Amino acid sequence: MGLHIQAQDVRNSQNAQVGKIESNGTVRDGNNKQIGKIESDGTIRDSDNRYVGKISDDGTIRDSNNSLIGIVEKDGTVRNRNNTYMGKVENDGTVRDSYNRQLGKVRGVSKQKAAVFFFFNLLR
Repeated sequence: MGLHIQAQDVRNSQNAQVGKIESNGTVRDGNNKQIGKIESDGTIRDSDNRYVGKISDDGTIRDSNNSLIGIVEKDGTVRNRNNTYMGKVENDGTVRDSYNRQLGKVRGVSKQKAAVFFFFNLLR
């Protein structure tokens, strides 16, 4: 799936660190507490290592019941299960909501991983 990355800080719109996605897929919150993991095959696990969802190669994101919860299109557009526009992950890592307000930024991470962190509550 090509989701291997180096550790990257996740920053909010005020440039404060609100999390980190490590090279092994471990996801941490702003207090450095592990909140989950996104494995190289797209499997998403919570902090107790329970399966909570999956990112597929086609950009779809599914929950633990295999129900579609969203999709990240190739251009970074993020839509929920009802096809409602939620925002966008831009090529430079900037994440914007549906009103084009900057939510934050994370560089060097797939658009799908950024969307899981900012738009879908699988790891909270």
